[in-house]
Amino acid sequence: MPNRSDHPNADRPAGATHFESDRPTKTKTVVTVIQPPTAAPSSNSAAACLVIIYGADLGRRVVLDGNPLEIGRSVKCDLAIDQESVSRKHARITWEGARYKLADLGSTNGSYVNDELCTERFLKDGDQLKIGRTILKFMTGDNIETAYHEEIYRLMTFDGLTQVHNKRHFHETLDREVSRSSRYERPMTLVVFDIDHFKKVNDTHGHLAGDALLRQLASLVRGRIRREDLFARVGGEEFAVLLPEIDANGAAQFAEKIRKLVEAQTFHFEDVHISVTLSLGIAQLRPPYTTGEQLYKAADAALYVAKQSGRNRVEVDRA
Repeated sequence: MPNRSDHPNADRPAGATHFESDRPTKTKTVVTVIQPPTAAPSSNSAAACLVIIYGADLGRRVVLDGNPLEIGRSVKCDLAIDQESVSRKHARITWEGARYKLADLGSTNGSYVNDELCTERFLKDGDQLKIGRTILKFMTGDNIETAYHEEIYRLMTFDGLTQVHNKRHFHETLDREVSRSSRYERPMTLVVFDIDHFKKVNDTHGHLAGDALLRQLASLVRGRIRREDLFARVGGEEFAVLLPEIDANGAAQFAEKIRKLVEAQTFHFEDVHISVTLSLGIAQLRPPYTTGEQLYKAADAALYVAKQSGRNRVEVDRA
């Protein structure tokens, strides 16, 4: 067997393909230059995207490639958002050579980054932009594709506005927890609550103020629950808290603390100060309730009683 060094192409340069004819008097050489693979965009490049996490076209990805991106209600905008609270030309995102910058274009309702009203703001990975009632998440980095798919998975379980679990995830978890509690004969209670006269807030101060109120309320309550509890937005202004290992008496104490906490809190949107109260309904998993749906209906019925009894109160199911 011939030695490798005996092969006519043994000493060819790396990165080239060398063909030799059988005739010693004529040699034809073809050289193919092999280019190194294109590097993935680095975190300081112009590669980035926006993902709609709240509003119409939920989950849509808008690629930022370094060119200016104009956002507004006009169909001529690069990203058109058809909402009354969005100006025809609302905001523009530009690449400033090292990072992206958001600039408001004199819009009526302003542009927000992480709930802060701003005229201009340099963006960083994870920032949330609020244009009208639409929330977009700014994403950049070495692996945008992976980050995007992670964000889509998160949207399947979390509400984009309030950043607590969404209705779908709540009901899936509720059914699972009902089965677990029933199997091990452990207590479990559900608290359902909503904001009293929330429609009046929207009518008086506008939907943008209503959205701000929901976000602040969710943040306030989220700081008062245990790690094992499940807190979710299950309707427009309706929320639910699932309390494993807690009976009705313990849930009533928890609900009363939340009620007093919200009653004493003043919520803010720009220069508007908003005070609200909650009505809360409680139901414990026990006969005749054997399913998640039955438990939810019982807690919701107790909430209705709280509303009918004057609001700003806690009612416990007595079945």
